[in-house]
Amino acid sequence: MNDIEKLSYEEAWRQLESIISELESGRLSLEKSVDLYEQGQRLSARCQALLEAAELKIRRVDDDSQP
Repeated sequence: MNDIEKLSYEEAWRQLESIISELESGRLSLEKSVDLYEQGQRLSARCQALLEAAELKIRRVDDDSQP
């Protein structure tokens, strides 16, 4: 398991926002930009997975509460 898989949604989102700011600054080398882009993709996937898991939980709760 890598470190990104251990992050909460909020932690992953904060890191993703930081990466976006760095990339938008235009002050990075191409190599650093590509590395950060790849990390951002992994963080984005983590956020998406956590959102999907939360949505599934909510659906299950809603289904259980339906008569």
